[in-house]
Amino acid sequence: MTRDFVHEDHPGRVVFGAGARHRLAEEVERAGLRRLLVVSTPEQADLAAAVCAPLGGRVAGLHPHAAMHVPVPVAELAIARARELTADGCLAVGGGSAIGLAKAVALRTGLPVVAVPTTYAGSEMTPIWGLSDGGRKRTGRDRVVRPRIVVYDPELTTTLPAGRSLTSGVNALAHAAEALYAHDRSPITDLVAAESVRAIADALPRVVADPHDVDARADALYGAWLAGTVLGATSMSLHHQLCHVLGGTFDLPHGATHAAVLPHVLALNLPAAPEALAALQAALGTTDPALHLFRAARRLGAEMSLKALGLPEDGLGTVVDQVVASPYANPARVTETGLRRLLGNALVGAGPA
Repeated sequence: MTRDFVHEDHPGRVVFGAGARHRLAEEVERAGLRRLLVVSTPEQADLAAAVCAPLGGRVAGLHPHAAMHVPVPVAELAIARARELTADGCLAVGGGSAIGLAKAVALRTGLPVVAVPTTYAGSEMTPIWGLSDGGRKRTGRDRVVRPRIVVYDPELTTTLPAGRSLTSGVNALAHAAEALYAHDRSPITDLVAAESVRAIADALPRVVADPHDVDARADALYGAWLAGTVLGATSMSLHHQLCHVLGGTFDLPHGATHAAVLPHVLALNLPAAPEALAALQAALGTTDPALHLFRAARRLGAEMSLKALGLPEDGLGTVVDQVVASPYANPARVTETGLRRLLGNALVGAGPA
């Protein structure tokens, strides 16, 4: 365990529990917010309307136009709408797309964000924002985008299909796994990340077996909350860089891409990160975390081929070039040859080497 570290907490309020959505009005009133812009994806417009209905006149307007990877034109439209309504806050109902859009509004306007997550993306616990434009996705950190209030209600995740629940959960697990070997990790993030991995790995098979099991959903959401917490407190490494490039350049589905890539990155990194390896071995109950996660995800139904997810074979060079040109801190040395081997395996859905 490292004894030389810096740890910084990010203040925020978390309300967690089955039925917690019914306390949203109380939380909004407590925060003094009176004109909320409510954002969601088009698919979750009805859910967003139902969740915010008890807020009454505190809802200035609904904006169900969030999109994956937060394209700049989508962000600009939401920012204009917030200004048109003279909103004093932004309420996101949904997964990473909705919360990402609310963050884009906050980044430009400074409005406080309230989040009601319906997936395991974890974005609601971080100061990280992302925007895609012209085939590139750029990210940054700013405290203003981190939601002031997060309301976790596992009942809201029961309608998330089993397949999307699985890949969203592996996405969350990836946050925790990379936090275990981040260069700016701390004893607290190590403990939280290990517990996150344990909780998610235990919950996902139960969620897939019975998507309406609220206890399993609560365990998965608990693990996702912890994963988002450590993602917000540490730096991202190769796995997240690859997924940002794959998503921003080729518009691959976010959670599914994480599931397909994570085992390969862990196979590369864990030999160079013995403390992370030991933590994942203990949390997952296996000697080979990378192979264990690959087999578990495939057995539960995740698509492990990037080609099947939409990555063309001639796109590998583009991904490699972008990653090599802008390296992230990573425990193992990242080379062009190594990346091509890693991505080649992930492209066809082969096991991690």
